[in-house]
Amino acid sequence: MNRKSAELDTGIRSFSVQLSSTPRGARLARLLATEQLRAWEIPLDPGRQIVAELAANAATHGRVGGRDFRLMLYVVGDVLRVEVTDTRGERLPRPQAPSPAAESGRGLLLVEALADRWGVAEDRFPRKTVWAELRLTARDPSAPPPAG
Repeated sequence: MNRKSAELDTGIRSFSVQLSSTPRGARLARLLATEQLRAWEIPLDPGRQIVAELAANAATHGRVGGRDFRLMLYVVGDVLRVEVTDTRGERLPRPQAPSPAAESGRGLLLVEALADRWGVAEDRFPRKTVWAELRLTARDPSAPPPAG
């Protein structure tokens, strides 16, 4: 006799996809993230903007021929976490002020401005993961800021 097992509602939602380290893969990451956020009934922005920047960086600066990057989205409680893992672990990202005439180079500055927290986790070589977190509910202004 088969019994249907009870599913636990952990309150954790996740989405993961592996994509080619190309401009097309970065665009697809943004489109898939948009649809996933919509399915979870989460406001699209700034989450999709952060995905777009981190995926573009993975396809541009984290690109190694023949290797993909991975996009992961998690919702735990009231926090959306975006993770993009690529295979250029030796190239850790740092926000830098670009020259005023530069047409690119502002991606991490945007992530820093839009996210509540962000960082880089060194992974098993040659991987690294750039992550950003967004609080999905308004923070009480009298509450202390989160640790980290």
